[in-house]
Amino acid sequence: MKKIIRNRTVLGIASIVLSLIICFGLTPLFNQAISEKVAIARITENIQKGELITSKMIETVEIGGYNLPDTILRQEENIIGNYALTELHTGDYVLNSKISSKPLANYEYLTDFNGSERAISVSIKSFAAGLSGKLEPGDIVTVMASDFGDMRETVSPEALQYVEVLAVTAGTGLDTDEYEIDQEAIEKDKELPATVTLKATYDQAKLLAEMEAKGKIHVVFVYRGTEENAAKFLDEQRLILSESIDEAQKDANELDVTNQEDEVQGTSQEDEVQGTSQEVGEQLEEDNDEE
Repeated sequence: MKKIIRNRTVLGIASIVLSLIICFGLTPLFNQAISEKVAIARITENIQKGELITSKMIETVEIGGYNLPDTILRQEENIIGNYALTELHTGDYVLNSKISSKPLANYEYLTDFNGSERAISVSIKSFAAGLSGKLEPGDIVTVMASDFGDMRETVSPEALQYVEVLAVTAGTGLDTDEYEIDQEAIEKDKELPATVTLKATYDQAKLLAEMEAKGKIHVVFVYRGTEENAAKFLDEQRLILSESIDEAQKDANELDVTNQEDEVQGTSQEDEVQGTSQEVGEQLEEDNDEE
């Protein structure tokens, strides 16, 4: 019985000592860490995407440093003179992923071209033809045309099964993702898209221009998601185009062979006619000599 009591006494004393250590040792250290202040830069006015950040747009404030991410920029000199990669609002802290030392190019999607591909815009002639205004840059679409040509057919070329959307532009000339989302914009009717800009090869662009002139283009949604999956659709389209080019080249080669055979056959026939004519001429000369 005494051992049990002694053990309980020891446990009680140990518990009290541990509580004192936590209360008067660890807890103050934890509170000190939470209450420790650090100086960081904070936005003082709304900054638009692509805008140059100046000294009047930021301020330095002290806040609790506990659990702050390492990507927060704390010094003003690391922010001033850079450009906003996204919209920044009053009171925001600045992450290094939200600014760039290089200015953003207007319509940046047009800066990646190296001459092997083209960008072409086609008209959206009705609300339904442009997916009811729901297209976004990066979407993969199929392009069809109704009332096409003299036969007024609906066509869906294999060359335009998977095409990337670069931009959707309203009648004002602004891309639809350039409009600011604010209360005033919500209260007004949304500006509907007038054209869609597509990334295409030269042959695809030529076909799209023909469809624009001879029919009514409809954009059919296929995919929206990760760039990796979108690239799979575009690779499939490149394969289709490659097979079409190979088939066209094969037909052209067969046509050349046929033309060459026709030329050879025609030359042979001409030689035969010339030979026959020569023989007839010689025979006539012999008959005249005999007379």
